[in-house]
Amino acid sequence: MSDSACHKSVQTICEDYFHHLNQPFQRLDSWHFCDNEKDANTCLSLVIAGIKKATSPSLWWYQANGFELPKVGDLNVVTDWQGVAHCIIKTVRVAVIPFEEIDADYALLEGEGDKSLEYWQRVHWDYYHRELKETEFQPEKSMPIICEEFEVVFRLGGK
Repeated sequence: MSDSACHKSVQTICEDYFHHLNQPFQRLDSWHFCDNEKDANTCLSLVIAGIKKATSPSLWWYQANGFELPKVGDLNVVTDWQGVAHCIIKTVRVAVIPFEEIDADYALLEGEGDKSLEYWQRVHWDYYHRELKETEFQPEKSMPIICEEFEVVFRLGGK
């Protein structure tokens, strides 16, 4: 989810990151994971800990909202639920895979819960119902999922 009103920390982390690289400043898109505070902050903690290395919105959500699809090399600021920047991630792989074809290896990359495929399927199925609720789409086992893998390239404070 894109954060429309950016916290000052988003500007700061972008300035610090590009200064660290000795490159001109760029304002990066910022967003938080999930659709609720608890899950958003839990997922952020997993990213910071190096456990969560992927995210999986539905292609239909992107289409319904007119958002550009992620691509390899994209940089994004990840925030907590309140919009405070914590890190910058770089997209390293993007694949569109039907929900029913997501495998255990990918569920492990997501790093959530017990990291099992069964857990991934259960919580994501519920999430896709919420994600698509206000759209023309209904979740289906064959729905296309954007499997975006990423790496943390910078943390708030330059760590």
